[in-house]
Amino acid sequence: LWRELVGAQLHRERTARGERLVDVAERAGVSMQYLSEIERGLKDPSSEMLHAIAGALDLSVREFAVRTARPDALALAA
Repeated sequence: LWRELVGAQLHRERTARGERLVDVAERAGVSMQYLSEIERGLKDPSSEMLHAIAGALDLSVREFAVRTARPDALALAA
C-alpha cells in the first residue's frame, strides 16, 4: 500500500538525518503519535500533512514522492 511506502520512506529520511520523532513532529505541527502512526503505515496522511512533514525534513513533496516511488533515484542522481 502507498501509505506503507510513505511511512517507510519518512522513517528512513528521519533516521538518516538522526532526527527524533518528537522533533520532526513538532516542526511539522503534528502530534508525535500521529507521525509515528504514519511512519508505521497505519495512517494515510492528507496532502497538506505530507507537505508539512516533508517540509520538516527539508524536502519538497515532489522530492519525497520520487524518493518513495523510486528509492534507487537517489543513487541515480548522485
